[in-house]
Amino acid sequence: MGSFRFWFDDHRWEWSEEIWHLYGYQPGEMTPTTELLLAHNHPDDRAAVADALAAAVRDHGAFGSHHRVIDTAGVHHQVMVVGDGMFDATGTVVGTQGYFIDLTASIATYGREAIDDVLPDLVTSRADIEQAKGILTLAYGLSPDQAFATLRWRSQETNVKLRTLARRLVAAARALHGGPPQQRLQMDHILLSLHEYLDPPDDQT
Repeated sequence: MGSFRFWFDDHRWEWSEEIWHLYGYQPGEMTPTTELLLAHNHPDDRAAVADALAAAVRDHGAFGSHHRVIDTAGVHHQVMVVGDGMFDATGTVVGTQGYFIDLTASIATYGREAIDDVLPDLVTSRADIEQAKGILTLAYGLSPDQAFATLRWRSQETNVKLRTLARRLVAAARALHGGPPQQRLQMDHILLSLHEYLDPPDDQT
């Protein structure tokens, strides 16, 4: 497993030592770029990875993928990328960060079908956590990072897994059938007048 950061404004990458080694390079041997990353993708996966990256930049979302990497020695690796938003001090999304996970050994041991069975659960868990973060952001005026830190704190304090806690929060919030009437009125106004709002300013880092 190796960690990465990717900034949207200048398409700048930061790779941990493990990711450099995954591609067959020594850390810092060259400047990590999107072009370099795509060049090491299996030709059949390259377009899908490029599309996923383009969507992350366009929508300011997280970069996630499951694809094949070919290192400098020609060795094929089955890789899963798990990403999340990266925020500045104001809570503005400035990029995506996460992990490259080399699944090659696991697939060799357990088979591709077993890995594919696990992936939907990972995606669902992440969706629950993102929804829970959104609920806390709206309710308490937190930044996304603060909302996640709050969830993590409650997870540690209660010894309940983070994804389980997030799922419970989402279910409990849905059971409320919406917020207080005044809050709903405010949200009604925002929803019906969104087309008149100015776009949020771009990140200033």
